[in-house]
Amino acid sequence: MIRLEGARIRLGTFDLSVDDLEVEQGEYLLLLGPSGAGKSVLLEVIAGLRLLDEGRVWIEGDDATRWPPERRRVGLVSQRPSLFPHMSVRRNIEFGRRYQRVSAAEFGRRVEAAVAMLRIEGLLGRSVTDLSGGEAQRVTLARALVTEPRMLLLDEPLGPLDQNMRADLAAELRRVHAGLKMTTVHVTHDQTEARALADRVAVMEGGRICQIGPTEEVFERPTCEFVARFVGNVGPRTSDFGPRTNGA
Repeated sequence: MIRLEGARIRLGTFDLSVDDLEVEQGEYLLLLGPSGAGKSVLLEVIAGLRLLDEGRVWIEGDDATRWPPERRRVGLVSQRPSLFPHMSVRRNIEFGRRYQRVSAAEFGRRVEAAVAMLRIEGLLGRSVTDLSGGEAQRVTLARALVTEPRMLLLDEPLGPLDQNMRADLAAELRRVHAGLKMTTVHVTHDQTEARALADRVAVMEGGRICQIGPTEEVFERPTCEFVARFVGNVGPRTSDFGPRTNGA
């Protein structure tokens, strides 16, 4: 479980402010919003890549506010695969062993399990420079999973892919999550990804969470005009969001 309490961080003129956010064990939470809403910053706070100015981060009941990323045991997959071009696919997947206090046999078991789950056995001997975008993201995901992280953090992992590859990798993410039930936080601006993947959606704008709830509830019953317009639900119910000021 992940929980943020009174989380505040200032980055130049940008402020992230999250009063209370809880991600349940095994949940797939998707952070949705336009560019600049603070989604990736919030993900980096959870990962420990950015430390809060105020507030607390709790991971499985422990105060992790000042923990470095390696102690938080996160698996991070970014928009651009961060693979080592001078290594084979297998060596890239095995790279995390140097940070793991496990035997070679145990780590080998993990590698085999991740490779089988993602169905990338045929890629192991190849250079990563020869991979397609979707293949590279699968390898990056396998490298994250072999460390057996507490949580999986995905920062627009489908962003650079074409439509067919996006659909294929989204299906893989659904299958991996169904198999592992790993707590997952996924950042995107794409509403199709939200509907396809998430248990719950948190819509962000201006460094704040505007609405959070079950995916279909957020899309069908937005609670403010910004969320309604962002998800495309701007029918007559828009007037229910409260009075508009002059010029709004």
